[in-house]
Amino acid sequence: MRTMARSSAAGANSQIANGAAIDAKSQVLAAVGELVDAGKAEWSRTASGEIELRLLSGEVFLLGEVSVTRVA
Repeated sequence: MRTMARSSAAGANSQIANGAAIDAKSQVLAAVGELVDAGKAEWSRTASGEIELRLLSGEVFLLGEVSVTRVA
C-alpha cells in the first residue's frame, strides 16, 4: 500500500498544535508549583513517573504526560 506524504501546511499545523500543548502543559505545571509553594498542595513522583498532586482540601490527582486524572 502506498502512503501519502504530508503537505508542508499539515506539518506546520502539527507543529503549532504541539507547541500549544507544550505551552499549556508548562502553564499547568507552573500553576501547580504555585499551589505547592503556597502550602496549599503537596506533590511527589510515583514509581510510574507520574506526578501525584494532593490538595489540602483532600483531592488527589495524577499528572500524566498528556492527561490529568482525579483519583480521590
